[in-house]
Amino acid sequence: MTDSTSTERLGMRLGYRFNLVGMSALGIILLWTGIALFAPRIIPHSVGEIVDTDYFGPMSRDLWFGSDYLGRDIFSRILMGVRYTLGISLAAVTIACFSGVALGMTAAVAGGWYDSMLSRFLDALNSIPSKLFGLVVVAAVGSSIPALIGTLSVIYTPGAYRFARALAVNVNTMDFIVVARIRGERLPYLIASEILPNILGPVLADLGLRFVFIVLLLSGLSFLGLGVQPPYADWGALVRENIAGLPFGAPAVIFPSLAIASLTISVNLLIDNLPRRIRDRGAE
Repeated sequence: MTDSTSTERLGMRLGYRFNLVGMSALGIILLWTGIALFAPRIIPHSVGEIVDTDYFGPMSRDLWFGSDYLGRDIFSRILMGVRYTLGISLAAVTIACFSGVALGMTAAVAGGWYDSMLSRFLDALNSIPSKLFGLVVVAAVGSSIPALIGTLSVIYTPGAYRFARALAVNVNTMDFIVVARIRGERLPYLIASEILPNILGPVLADLGLRFVFIVLLLSGLSFLGLGVQPPYADWGALVRENIAGLPFGAPAVIFPSLAIASLTISVNLLIDNLPRRIRDRGAE
């Protein structure tokens, strides 16, 4: 029995169709998540230890991804860097999507002046280019990890708000919402029990996309020197500090870039291949 057949039969038993590409992408995401959790225990060398007398050293049996511009093990630094790239991005996207979705559903159900004022304010905030906003805020308040999380979450809250509000406005006009209003249900019940369950799928897909945007923006800020600061380093910072090795094809600049690509592409593939409910087997 092949792996694809086993996956398909498992999906049939659970009532969902599992796409092999989506499952592979999920496996890569879970791998990076596991590395982030246990990185201090699995890295072969300390991230600050000089293990090579040659800078931008090649791949070898002891140094799988070569050495960086100071002779440190880049493999160990990548494994530790995922904690900052994944952790900061996950915290920021959670705050942004929770805030944006909550405000969007509330505005759609409440309507009136609350909807108008909140929408105009967030539209104005959304009109500021994200990279410019991030550069100005981080340069002004500093690039500590809490400041990065707060800045990234503010940048992406307006987009989450507009997306959730657009979905909630459509649901708010349906008959079951009218019936709930006639029953005398209040705003918290309408949002939590009627609106949210009907927009949850698209909201989760949007969360995944915004996670990718945040990873890329965080890496860009770190590449410009405004992200995670030494002695810590995320993947963008690893690319920046080893960029001098690019003309030599140094592994120290190539592998952090591949790590960023593997995470963002896997999240995109997972979103495009989410398990789908099997509604009508006979029609297929």
